[in-house]
Amino acid sequence: MTAAREPFLEVARLSKSYAVAGGSLAVLKGLDLEVEAGEMVAVVGTSGVGKSTLMHALGGLDRVDAGRIVVGGTEVTALPDAELVRFRNRHVGFVFQFHHLLPEFSALENAAMPMRIAGLPPDEAGARAAAVLDEVGLGERLDHRPGMLSGGEQQRVAVARALVMRPSLLLADEPTGDLDESTAVRLHELLREMHRVHDLTSLIATHNLRLAAACDRVLRLEEGRLRPA
Repeated sequence: MTAAREPFLEVARLSKSYAVAGGSLAVLKGLDLEVEAGEMVAVVGTSGVGKSTLMHALGGLDRVDAGRIVVGGTEVTALPDAELVRFRNRHVGFVFQFHHLLPEFSALENAAMPMRIAGLPPDEAGARAAAVLDEVGLGERLDHRPGMLSGGEQQRVAVARALVMRPSLLLADEPTGDLDESTAVRLHELLREMHRVHDLTSLIATHNLRLAAACDRVLRLEEGRLRPA
């Protein structure tokens, strides 16, 4: 008999609430999730249902009220703050709906930022950032600042920034939500290509059901829990 594989990402009984006037609002309610290494999973759901809350929790950007998150054998929810920051920088890549590029820096400098934070030598950071920018189709735009790039190009810089530390987990939160349909399709194709080339495990939160259908599996977030879509 073949032994069962351990999931690369394992989430158990995850709960998260926010304080609101007169009490609290429960967003995640005992949520469970397992993702195999190499899977690309889409999470769909209506606006405000908690997709961003889930993605931020999985990547260690926000602490949860209860539950357990394990990524590649590391229990993220048990890490002290300093270790969590280090883990997030080295093992998790984020792509958000809004690119969050620093306007005063070039595409190369923006993409290299996670490596500079990690303390890599400038020459190594620059060379690696240039290589990944070339992968995403921006090899000729290294010195351009965000204001000189289109919306789709800015998001490609954000994808490169998410990949430069060679993460094992990619989290994309509505990465095409601020783009027109044709640009969104191209970006999603890029994410699939980068997922394959960089041997990632990926979760993509999106409201675009057509793009979600191109993933290996689609889950729907409803009433604080995930269900097959």
